[in-house]
Amino acid sequence: MRSGVVANVSAIGCIGVLTVATRGDAGPGEVLVKIRGGSEEFIAWSPEPLPKGTTVLVIDERGSRAVDVSAWADPFKPDPPSP
Repeated sequence: MRSGVVANVSAIGCIGVLTVATRGDAGPGEVLVKIRGGSEEFIAWSPEPLPKGTTVLVIDERGSRAVDVSAWADPFKPDPPSP
């Protein structure tokens, strides 16, 4: 019988969107990551400052609720049309 508890799944490789800007070495932001069949908030660290709304890729974990992120552009998403 299944208990309904989701197994611990790594966030590495997941895509998210910054809900609070990161500040590089000056401090973290927050990211909403699509994971475990839903979305979860994590503390987000990046080597350089990234603005709120940036799409990011999770590249490492710092414990259970903090991650390292890098700006991400989906290679399969078409570019917006030119005006």
